[in-house]
Amino acid sequence: MTQLPLRALLASALGRSAATLSRMTGRGDGSVIGGRVGLMLEPDLLRQLARDRRLALVSATNGKTTTTRLITSALLELGEVATNAFGANMPAGHVSALSLHKDAPYGVLEVDEKYLPEVLDTTGAGVVCLMNLSRDQMDRAAEIWLLAQKWRRALSGKPTHVIANCDDPLVTWGASTAAKVTWVAGGQRWKEDSWCCPECGGPLDRKDADWACRECTFHRPEPQWVLDDDAVIDPRGQRWVLDIQLPGLANRSNAAMALAVGEAFGLSVERALPRLREVTSVAGRYTTVERDGRYARLLLAKNPAGWLEAFDVSDPQQPIILSVNAQGPDGRDTSWLWDVDYRILRGRPVFVTGERRLDLALRLDVAEVPFALCATFTEALAMQPPGRVDVIANYTAFQQIRSEFGRAV
Repeated sequence: MTQLPLRALLASALGRSAATLSRMTGRGDGSVIGGRVGLMLEPDLLRQLARDRRLALVSATNGKTTTTRLITSALLELGEVATNAFGANMPAGHVSALSLHKDAPYGVLEVDEKYLPEVLDTTGAGVVCLMNLSRDQMDRAAEIWLLAQKWRRALSGKPTHVIANCDDPLVTWGASTAAKVTWVAGGQRWKEDSWCCPECGGPLDRKDADWACRECTFHRPEPQWVLDDDAVIDPRGQRWVLDIQLPGLANRSNAAMALAVGEAFGLSVERALPRLREVTSVAGRYTTVERDGRYARLLLAKNPAGWLEAFDVSDPQQPIILSVNAQGPDGRDTSWLWDVDYRILRGRPVFVTGERRLDLALRLDVAEVPFALCATFTEALAMQPPGRVDVIANYTAFQQIRSEFGRAV
């Protein structure tokens, strides 16, 4: 690593001190405040911290934090890795992560979809991983077609190696201007945001995993990596069983993307896969917490596509607690609840809580799903018999529940 200029060294050190103080006083994990302090003192700090490192940026609507964790775990096989493990995915969080691991030769940074062009331009990252795009926080991030267009412009003319999910037409369109793309058939369960061609606006014809525009030449590229149920097939045709501990098809897709990124760094599947198996929980996701004989498994779902994946992981034989807020990080608009098919919950004991529990209650009532309305998560959990229960919450509701259990990881 090249020695940082004195101003950058000072800014980085003071940022780390602010982060440490934040953790010690219980105000947070320090992953944002440290970066903010550093950037106030040296606005170009992110560029300077990124210099001489091999960086991967990970962006998507769903699965960014998990895939970042999986890639980081794999690259630890090569050496120390700087990463924003708690999901602070804007420049302040990136500065904190790189400052904390100032000598790490590798970096894996989760990046908010809207900030990807800025962060790519600032860091000059050599690898970018793009997984999916669907509607989320549209009051903040705008239409996803516009995000894909910004990705196209950001990647055009840069020597970046992109690892992209070719099963998502919007991701494919966003990645297709890159100098080098490795296509991964990672699957796309949620298709409601990609029935129209992003190139010309015509209808997309779909048959099994394949898709193509009916009115122009835009079509699904041939993948080098293929997710095949519980396994991934690499570019040489070898099949590797993804016996990872994280549950669900979405996480097997995340693992396939992580293996492709690892290979871009020169890491073989044979060396990377055992590292992926070590990951059991990601910033509280999939963690089981216990209170008075009740074992609650925590699942995060922030948008319609995320709820679909959470239902896939959830156990239909167990009761379920649903919690929804609408604070700034969630998006203020809860109309997206009407895009989620909650009928899958019929027949299960359902408990509803969160700041916007009445919005969710109305949606469940229309879907003819019986439920119990609870003022707090504590009340909802206390209503369960001893045993296991699934909990699905959106972002700030999830963080509040984590806090009740000491921010379980």
